[in-house]
Amino acid sequence: MLKNPRNLLFLIPLILLATSPLWRPPLSAFLAPRGGFDAAAVDPLQEDKEEHFIMDAITITMFNRGREDWIVNAERAYTGDTDKEIGMEKVDAVYTGGEEERTRITSSRGMYNVDERHLVLIDDVVIVKPVSRQEMYTDLLHYYNTTKLVVCPGDVELRGPEFTIRAGRLDYDMLTDNYDFGGRVKVTTNDGGRS
Repeated sequence: MLKNPRNLLFLIPLILLATSPLWRPPLSAFLAPRGGFDAAAVDPLQEDKEEHFIMDAITITMFNRGREDWIVNAERAYTGDTDKEIGMEKVDAVYTGGEEERTRITSSRGMYNVDERHLVLIDDVVIVKPVSRQEMYTDLLHYYNTTKLVVCPGDVELRGPEFTIRAGRLDYDMLTDNYDFGGRVKVTTNDGGRS
């Protein structure tokens, strides 16, 4: 027999190898991952993965040629159908672009497409121009930031200090300051005249 017990250490790996048919199947079953682990779901290099979020408050600031154009605040924001769309609730926006007056816009809901720079305001849209004392009411407004075009495809009411205009639709070019009313247009002036 061996005189030194340290020389018996070589027997431990030999015993483990000889008895492995007995203990290996239960051990490998115990260590196997459970719950349908999908390695692709946690792959950080996967590029088409969409992230979804819900936030209690958000501010979107749009710039044009280095100048601040829009400040859009919402009480609640979330991703839309894709991660490039931001849905918003209780929207309060201020247009600050150009040398024009600041315009305040509120609505119940909204959607902003990041790639297209397209802002959609939905339900109870109110636009207030305090300096010119004009207010506009509609239920749907599209703003295209690249072309500076405002489109209201539904009924629109525009009130000024001396007039009220009701129309079936409105296209407004912010670059040229041109209004294009469509559908049935009804103009009422404060002197009682109608067109």
